Amino acid sequence: MTTWIWAAVAVVLVAVYLSWTAGRLDRLHARIDAARAALDAQLLRRASVAQELATSSLLDPATSIVLYEASHAARQADEEHREVAESELSQALRAVFAEPEQLAELRAAPGGEEALRDLTSAVRRVPMARRFHNDAVRAARAVRTHRLVRYFRLAGRAPFPLAFEMDDEPPAALVPQGSPA
Repeated sequence: MTTWIWAAVAVVLVAVYLSWTAGRLDRLHARIDAARAALDAQLLRRASVAQELATSSLLDPATSIVLYEASHAARQADEEHREVAESELSQALRAVFAEPEQLAELRAAPGGEEALRDLTSAVRRVPMARRFHNDAVRAARAVRTHRLVRYFRLAGRAPFPLAFEMDDEPPAALVPQGSPA
């Protein structure tokens, strides 16, 4: 009789563990969705601010074209090409603001200081949002690799989470000295 009781207790404990793990995995997937939405919002904000700056006539025509094309491509990219388009926008921003003279001219122009402040804010938020998203993906992947999760299919039909890999290094001129990029 005691064998049956111990077996029932073991089954109940395994069921509780599986239920807890499934709930944890569900919360991690919800966290990934929220982090992805925040990342998408920050990427869209960065591309919009860059596009607004490119069309504001505060920059010279060649620079405006480079920045506009990169920001437009980032805004219009489909999911397959989004990482590449966002990386190209990062590279275009670094190329545009590589020279201190360009930054000084922009600050001196009417409305330039505000545009630069908006761009700096948008550029600095993207790496943080990407880091939060990739941390959530890493945590979910760690749980999904456990044998019991795979054997009992606790992830359900949720797709395997993918990290968002892109070049998000901000232009050095837009990052104050001593602050983390």
